[in-house]
Amino acid sequence: MLKKVSEFIRENRLFTRGDMVVVAVSGGADSVALLDILASLVKLRLTLIVAHLNHGLRGEESDADAIFVERLAAQYGVPVELKRVEVASIARARKLSLEEAGRVARYEWFDRVAAARRACSVALGHHADDQAETFLLRLFRGSGTTGLASMRPRSLERYVRPLLTLTREEIIAYLKRRGLSWRHDSSNDETDFLRNRIRHECLPYLRTYNPAINERLATTAEILAADEALLEKLTDQVFPRLSRVASDNVVLDLNAVRAELPGLRYRLYRRAILSLKGNLARISAHHLKQIDEMVCAFMSRGEQSLPGGLAVMRCYEELHFLLKGRGQPKEFGELLIDGAGNYPLADGCILRVRLTAPPRELQSVSRFRAYFDLGRTPFPWTLRTFRPGDRFRPFGMTGTRKVKDFFIDEKIPVPVRRRIPLLFSAEELIWVCGLRVAESGRILPGTALVAEIEITGNTPYSSCKTAGRMVFHQEY
Repeated sequence: MLKKVSEFIRENRLFTRGDMVVVAVSGGADSVALLDILASLVKLRLTLIVAHLNHGLRGEESDADAIFVERLAAQYGVPVELKRVEVASIARARKLSLEEAGRVARYEWFDRVAAARRACSVALGHHADDQAETFLLRLFRGSGTTGLASMRPRSLERYVRPLLTLTREEIIAYLKRRGLSWRHDSSNDETDFLRNRIRHECLPYLRTYNPAINERLATTAEILAADEALLEKLTDQVFPRLSRVASDNVVLDLNAVRAELPGLRYRLYRRAILSLKGNLARISAHHLKQIDEMVCAFMSRGEQSLPGGLAVMRCYEELHFLLKGRGQPKEFGELLIDGAGNYPLADGCILRVRLTAPPRELQSVSRFRAYFDLGRTPFPWTLRTFRPGDRFRPFGMTGTRKVKDFFIDEKIPVPVRRRIPLLFSAEELIWVCGLRVAESGRILPGTALVAEIEITGNTPYSSCKTAGRMVFHQEY
């Protein structure tokens, strides 16, 4: 048994000699065997810390588990970190099932212990039978290839599963040979939980068709995990080329995404959500299909709400992923500009104003820089974002038009519009910043002194592919 686990650890590079490792111990057979095996692999010279979370769901039985684990750690001479939480309260507050709330609470606790102890990894007691159960659990819930790949020897960087190579039967036999006792969790006998029904009802029935069904399912999950690694590597290569990622939104190039095969498109959507939220909680294959239908539809705009406060918006040739309340269209208020100087803006940008001579030519001027004759557009200026009803007279035109219509013609995505600064002199709009100067901003021959205004930094629309057909506003 020790040789089998040792080879599995070596093949999957789970530990380095001398590592500090948090061992998740519930008191059940799997975790007791995990602690004993890691303590017995003396050549690895691991420094172990036991971590136990009391879920508070089984009253005195849960408390007795915690006492058992504390004494067990003492027998091995390793420190122990114990904590009690009310998982039922967490489930209600976060609107999760008891099973999911317990998992979230455990991982949060293990992360905290690992960080405090500066541990390299957290060892979990999952084994081959757990792998088979998880495969069926996710299959019944409608998971795709990523979910069916199930548990891996290493996940989330620090979590490792040294016992995945063992079956439950092998673990029980090992504990009996070693004369080790363990705690039995009575909730594992209840068939209210889907996982327990799979363990006690589904898998025994499937074994009537194939006695080695657990091993077959675990092998299938292992093969899918290898395929998943290959597909994720492909996504790693493609995603940066087709996306723009900011702290508050992710944008995909619609035409480029549409040219890819459906399997890769779905992975790009998942990667965009993961980049934005940090997780894929409650995102199913059904949601990815909804996004794909919007991408492939013959329309220029569309919006889809997803779980977790996520919004996906199709705006012309871009697909925007946003979290509601973060990255949504917003105004940054009004900024009074009463003369030359530097003015801080939202998104870490700076607006710089200086007095200078008119430039000789504008062909090489950035679209985020403009020049104004102060005789025609005097200070003070006001900078603010779009409001319904805003109008201006674009450079070279005789009549006025709505800013909203201008945005539509320029194909400015809806999430970006209310973040584009508008520059006013008195009540007149003189510059839709980065896009178009008003006719009143035209510099006439003979002007000797102008105000140069420039926005520096990563504006929310600086990389917008549909924006920026700049019309130069100066003629000689």
